[in-house]
Amino acid sequence: MTGTRGKLQHLHKLLELAEEPTGQAGVDKRRVKGIPSARERIRMLLDPGSFVETGALMRQPGQPDAFYGDGVVTGRGRIDGRPAVVIAHDQTVYGGSVGEMFGRKVAAAMEFAYDNACPVVVINDSGGARIQDAVASLAWYALMCRRQEDLSGYVPMVAVMLGKCAAGSVYGPVNMDVLVATENSYMFVTGPDVIKSVTGEEVTAEELGGAAVQARNGTIHHVAPTEKAAFDWVRSYLSYLPSSCLEQPPIVNPGLEPEVTAHDLELDSIIPDSDKSGYDMHDILLRIFDDGDFHEFGAGTAQNLITGFTRVDGRPVGVIANQPMVLGGALDAQCSDKATHFIRLCDAFNLPLVFVVDTPGVLPGVEEERNGVIKRGGRFFRAVIEATVPIVTVVVRKAYGGGYAVMGCKQLGADISLAWPTARIAVMGAESMVGIVGRRQLAATPPEQRETVRQNMIDFYNATVATPWTAAERGYIDAVIEPSTTRLEIRKALRLLRQKDVRKPNPRKHNLFPM
Repeated sequence: MTGTRGKLQHLHKLLELAEEPTGQAGVDKRRVKGIPSARERIRMLLDPGSFVETGALMRQPGQPDAFYGDGVVTGRGRIDGRPAVVIAHDQTVYGGSVGEMFGRKVAAAMEFAYDNACPVVVINDSGGARIQDAVASLAWYALMCRRQEDLSGYVPMVAVMLGKCAAGSVYGPVNMDVLVATENSYMFVTGPDVIKSVTGEEVTAEELGGAAVQARNGTIHHVAPTEKAAFDWVRSYLSYLPSSCLEQPPIVNPGLEPEVTAHDLELDSIIPDSDKSGYDMHDILLRIFDDGDFHEFGAGTAQNLITGFTRVDGRPVGVIANQPMVLGGALDAQCSDKATHFIRLCDAFNLPLVFVVDTPGVLPGVEEERNGVIKRGGRFFRAVIEATVPIVTVVVRKAYGGGYAVMGCKQLGADISLAWPTARIAVMGAESMVGIVGRRQLAATPPEQRETVRQNMIDFYNATVATPWTAAERGYIDAVIEPSTTRLEIRKALRLLRQKDVRKPNPRKHNLFPM
């Protein structure tokens, strides 16, 4: 084709073909499944009109009938005005499977994100390795993973799971910071058919790796009802993070409500008089941060521990809080994993941490020991110790045993540790104490007096041992505060810590987590 006009016409034809590589067949396939195209998904995520595609005309060389795009759409755009790289599998082209040109496109997009220090969002809907490409597919999986490791902790990485992700295509998402999925998506290494042929076990895709199952397992951090809701969650999540570890996160409406408000005053009566009574920790969290804004993270797993993002004086922070409504707020193996990941995520991107504590300690039980509560709890400890961001802790009620220590105690790493007058800081609760320390005394007490003596021991312990006053007198906490001043005290604390800079010179290559 000669002449500028002819070449332009040829370009338009190629771009039109690249927009829908499989033609009407691809459109029909999506219509049957009820899903949008890869480009439509990208446009749902990004600011309107900001998407710039790269590599649209890439395809397998030496194959005249090869589809353009090779099963993946890559490019860049903006989210809330900030640059981001986006990668979306095209399920209608080779099933979204990974081939050589697919790998080259993704690697190039990740290199762009690294060079320009901006977040990466990968929209996953893939059948895994492309069988026809044999070792070329496997090689590019490995090359993509190497680039992903370069980005880890440097820029935010988000994986969005839509549809099916199987075999090798699950390892990329699970190595990103955050995994979001829709309710009807699922992921597993080997599918139901393979499992049945190898082991004889029969299981459905939903039972094996459905979004709800993987959320309970802690693999998926958020399950959304629709694709649009998933993308909205991602946009909100990224609003709390900087574009890279080299920057500070966005500041939103600093200086709001500089005095104690009516909502603050409600905190003075929010803790039940009885230690055995529960309450919803969310009711406290909504009152001690800016605008009652809280973006929960990992809500589908380990609900005895709440993790999420909010703002203090307009600046994003990460929150770790016990939930008395679930297991009494006790810490178990699964919530230890949840906390460890969240703390390291916040620390990587310089978000201060606020611990809100009400826990009776570590959950006892044979099953917990079998689940590795010692090792997994040890990782929780290490994550707190290694964090270099500002840490503020508020003990609102129980802080017993190992739960006191790992939930951001001053001796483990908190910069400022506060407690409410309702705080109970001790090795264990009064009931457990009586069962150990008072056992002989109770055994020697006449049966008709035993309950009275037992209650007297509990009351004495709560009045003289399990209080915040001993901790305050000995400097283990910095202050006992009125609950209604908590929001402003956290604000003042983080202002003081804003310039915190911790450097730990050490010749070691890296430490060793308990794994």
